[in-house]
Amino acid sequence: MWNSPWQRAAFSVGPLCMTAYGLIRLTDEEHGPGLAWSSGHLFFLAAVVCFIPVVLGMRRMAAAGRARAGRGLAGAGAVTALLGVAAVVAQVVIDLVAGFLSEDREAMRELFRRVKSHAGVEPAVYTVGPLLFYVGLLLLLTQLAALRRTAAWRPLAVVAGIVATGVSLDLLPLAGLLFLLAFAPLGRQIDDADRRPPAATATASPGR
Repeated sequence: MWNSPWQRAAFSVGPLCMTAYGLIRLTDEEHGPGLAWSSGHLFFLAAVVCFIPVVLGMRRMAAAGRARAGRGLAGAGAVTALLGVAAVVAQVVIDLVAGFLSEDREAMRELFRRVKSHAGVEPAVYTVGPLLFYVGLLLLLTQLAALRRTAAWRPLAVVAGIVATGVSLDLLPLAGLLFLLAFAPLGRQIDDADRRPPAATATASPGR
């Protein structure tokens, strides 16, 4: 699976697209609708989609050579993250459609209000659901750090990125760069792990 260059590149492209979205968002004073709104959300959609192979790759690495409990924990982290991916994708698609259909910000607000009025939409798509994405990523990355298959500071970089977005969405470029710092080296590390026998994979250096 990891012989494809684009799959390995997802570990860098995803955070870079997140950074691009944050930078474009800073230029959009009205925050939609318009070119900045649509192009920014397309970058964010690309970022989230790129994290699908990232999640699957980390699950594979965390489960390699482990007992059933370890594989189960890795699987739980992956499922949690992918559920979060689905929620974020749904949110971005709604935002894109709202931007396309609305003439101004007030019309967008009304459309969002109508969407959120449906039972279960707000927690699934706007509050609880997206949080699962970050929780799953942290579960997998923390498991890799505990197994000494990646550096222990990488989960902390992701936590810092999550906190930054929680403080202000204007800090999304910083969050994207922190995610890049945490995830970019893992693409090469997982690729290297595929070239080693299982015993060597289980003792991968945490310094990468």
